[in-house]
Amino acid sequence: MSLKPKVALSQDFLLQLAKLPSAIQSKVMKWAIQFQSDPTSLGIHYENINAARDSNLKSVRLDRDWRGIVFKPSSGDVYVLLYVGHHEEAYRWAEKRRLAINPVTGAMQLVVLESVSEAAPVSPAKAGVEPPPSVEVTSKPIFAELSDRDLLSLGVPEDAVAAVRNLTSDDQLDGMQALLPVEAYEGLFLVSAGDSVSQVLASREMRVDRPVDTADFATALATPESQSRFVIVDDDEAMLAIMNAPLAQWRVFLHPTQHKLAIGDRSGPVRVLGGAGTGKTVLVMHRAKWLAENRTPDGQKVLFTTFTRNLAADIEQNLKTLCGAGTLAKLEVRNLDAWVHGFMRTQKLEHRIVYDRKQDAALQAWQAAMAVKDTKLVLPDDFYEQELEQVILAQGITTLEEYRTARRIGRSGVLSRSKRDAVWPVFEEYRGQLASRKLKEVDDAYREVATMLHAAQVKAGDYSAVVVDETQDFGQQALKLLRALIPPAPNDLFFVGDGHQRIYSRHRAAMSKCGIDIRGRSRKLYLNYRTTDEIRRQAVALLEACEVDDLDDGSDETKRYKSLSRGPAPVVVQAQGLEAAAAQGIGFIKALRGDAADGHAPTICVIASSEKTREAMAKQLLAAGLAGVTITAQSNHGDARDKVHFATMHRAKGLEFDAVVVVAPESYFGEVEKTVNQRKLMYVALTRAKRAAMLIRIK
Repeated sequence: MSLKPKVALSQDFLLQLAKLPSAIQSKVMKWAIQFQSDPTSLGIHYENINAARDSNLKSVRLDRDWRGIVFKPSSGDVYVLLYVGHHEEAYRWAEKRRLAINPVTGAMQLVVLESVSEAAPVSPAKAGVEPPPSVEVTSKPIFAELSDRDLLSLGVPEDAVAAVRNLTSDDQLDGMQALLPVEAYEGLFLVSAGDSVSQVLASREMRVDRPVDTADFATALATPESQSRFVIVDDDEAMLAIMNAPLAQWRVFLHPTQHKLAIGDRSGPVRVLGGAGTGKTVLVMHRAKWLAENRTPDGQKVLFTTFTRNLAADIEQNLKTLCGAGTLAKLEVRNLDAWVHGFMRTQKLEHRIVYDRKQDAALQAWQAAMAVKDTKLVLPDDFYEQELEQVILAQGITTLEEYRTARRIGRSGVLSRSKRDAVWPVFEEYRGQLASRKLKEVDDAYREVATMLHAAQVKAGDYSAVVVDETQDFGQQALKLLRALIPPAPNDLFFVGDGHQRIYSRHRAAMSKCGIDIRGRSRKLYLNYRTTDEIRRQAVALLEACEVDDLDDGSDETKRYKSLSRGPAPVVVQAQGLEAAAAQGIGFIKALRGDAADGHAPTICVIASSEKTREAMAKQLLAAGLAGVTITAQSNHGDARDKVHFATMHRAKGLEFDAVVVVAPESYFGEVEKTVNQRKLMYVALTRAKRAAMLIRIK
């Protein structure tokens, strides 16, 4: 019995399909289902394309006006749907492309042939133009030291090697980015930034010492690099599932580095860092899916946790589109506070958790504690609350002896032993007052639950693994609890995060000091898929001179952080008061909607520094006739495309929009050392935008 031919869809095919009129989309889908069933059927009339440079690219007739472009090999059993379009446009597309296998990496690559040759920069002398005498001509190619095999191993297609060799600047490399496979562009800019080829390959966990059959497309299709741009469809159901949601590319395609991190066994905890828009949440969703499908026995689950409730709800909804019913049954998605609350209920612990110390009973408890402070000490009232948050609760200090020796990094002034002895009764009284009201601080709840789990008094649940998004927002006690949720084992813990986006936990927590050993299992993502490079640059500039940690007592940097898309520079304006700010925002939003060429209203969010500012902006915009919805802990209103969203900087975390209007007071732009937290909030807010952004400074 002969095996059924493999059918794959390319990313270009799905992107182009999404742009077609709905009637044509339906026709293409119907044809594609028949094609998937049997691409060798006599009913499919493959036609040669006269000017095609790749004889394996064929045209298929969908109707009188529309054509599909298919890779039909002269030998082998792999068929790839590459493109769909109006017949003349489809032919022109095919004439400039070749589907080939990289002879070193073994990856399948679609090369734009004419553009690659044109991309080779021409020197001023060859162009017959003399450069201005004040301009120094840099003639040395930036990859002169690399061999052809080095370039191929980074993912550069054979047809593009000559053009890459001629590049003399990073700007020229950026100009060629759209013509290169994503792994090639990433590898080249990392080498240009100072990494060696071997370092790049090691981080990719890639071997390039195996023989490659450049005619074996079935083997090539199985590589992570190929699967970042081609997806195999095994049956009609899979074909329909992918084609019915062609715009959600993240469901199907992962960057090669993401793909390798998402699958396969790991010997222990893994930490993946990456700037905003690098696909950390996408990666961790695919990791959870792989673990559920491959390493989770019946009766066990993968726990997927994050910091905020609305981000957990958003992730759960996305997982429903990514996973089948059987996989979903092995996934539990809950933000950590919700998990702790549920666990305490199952253990019949009656304490409620304090999330706001200024509310009712918690405020009474704090006032009672402050009443016992030593009046001989000349310390401001806010000292006690900051000491409680940043030292006592953060470090899980429960006794005076522990407090006497506690480190107070980040706290101003030295506190002698005698002063610590005098301060301690306030914290002791506060905890006592909370206990009498059956209340507990969040960090204390984390600590006590972790202690119970470590002592094996109870079981956290039947978890095969725990995956964690937004790790930077978890403090020391939260990380210790996450470690306690599952015993050390292969594939036990998987963390993604970014210290640049720490906006909830203001004190750093080192994973290694919380029992989480990531040595040899730390990776980083560099490519921003969401935000244009212009917006990324503006956001990164806000954090210039801010020291950012790597979640494990080291430091992180953005030198290698790049965006794949380009667009207009963010509009930065000053406004005298909220009314003027609203007027600026209204003009920006109306212009965006007026420029929407595809007829689809862009998703827009007005992101403010506080609830008060958010409400004031909403009132002004609604009065101007713009319909809107407010993002809350309960709802992100993801389906409200025709309305302006309103959010605080905290609530916008983890979301994305076509455009954002960020509104911040002038104080947020003050001295860097004093505004680090505010600058991180603005960084998060700006990087929610995919295409356009406005930053309004209110004076």
